[in-house]
Amino acid sequence: MALCAVATSAHAGHQLYEPMAASVRAALSKAVSDAPVTNVSYMNNAEGQAWLSEMSRRLAKRMPDPEQRIDFLNTVHYEATRAGLDPELVLGLIEVESGFKKYAVSSVAARGYMQVMPFWTKTIGTPDQDLFHLRTNLRYGCNILRLYLDIEKGDLYRALGRYNGSLGKPEYPTMVVGAWKRHWSYTPGVQTVQQTGSVKIAGN
Repeated sequence: MALCAVATSAHAGHQLYEPMAASVRAALSKAVSDAPVTNVSYMNNAEGQAWLSEMSRRLAKRMPDPEQRIDFLNTVHYEATRAGLDPELVLGLIEVESGFKKYAVSSVAARGYMQVMPFWTKTIGTPDQDLFHLRTNLRYGCNILRLYLDIEKGDLYRALGRYNGSLGKPEYPTMVVGAWKRHWSYTPGVQTVQQTGSVKIAGN
């Protein structure tokens, strides 16, 4: 496996360790516990299937294997929703952080799709948790972003700055929000044709 030698050329940053209250640490530890995905009922209805189909279409060039792609999108949707995040925002963040490379490693050792720093497994998890594992990486990443949103009282730009270790600088939050809005923002019933910027109404 060539996972250790892969370095990302995306814009992964350096999440910083910050002291946290015992209650916050306990809540995060519970949130990232390695519990399996147990409820994907949203994807069993027409709206969920339409979202999955559209996101799969958009992601196909970056992740050609359809089985991997569907598993990835199901997990993104579940973990983002579980953490109270917009799944499409998380897709924008992953695009910027790792370019959808599962085994991406940054120059500061951040790992996986959401470029999670290894200190987090020691701080709120267990050292045996594998940050290259799909569910583990997304669960950590989503809950870390949720923590920063709570710290910043819902200010997305400041939360993204914390996530990237660039608080107070506009470049990274602007890139993530731009990727989200340009490539992953989704309105049910409307299919975006990204190459031309035009739209098609489903069924037409």
